Amino acid sequence: MSNWIDIAALGDIPQRGARMVKTALGCVAVFRTGDDQVFALDNACPHKAGPLAEGIVHGTSVTCPLHNWVISLETGQAQGNDEGQVATYAARVEEGRVLLDRAFLRARVAA
Repeated sequence: MSNWIDIAALGDIPQRGARMVKTALGCVAVFRTGDDQVFALDNACPHKAGPLAEGIVHGTSVTCPLHNWVISLETGQAQGNDEGQVATYAARVEEGRVLLDRAFLRARVAA
C-alpha cells in the first residue's frame, strides 16, 4: 500500500488559493501558490482558530481571514510579532495529482 493519499487534481486547487480536504485521518487545508507549490496545514489559525483555507495566499504565506495573522505555509509559524504555530503535513504533486503523506499525517494526528 502506498504511503501517499491522492486527494485532488492540482487544477482543483486555484492558484493562490486553498481547499479544505477531509481525510480518514482528519481535515487538512491544502494550499497552492502562484508558482504551483503545494503545502498542507491544519485549517485552524493558532490565534482564534480562523479557517486558514479561506485566507489569502501570498508567496508562501496565508493571511487568516479573521484577524489578519500571517502564517508561513512552509513552517506553519505565525509571522511578525504574532506567536503560534499550526501543524504542517508532507505534500507533493505527482503527474498533476496532489498527494499527502499518509504516515506523516497519521503521526501528526496522533500527536
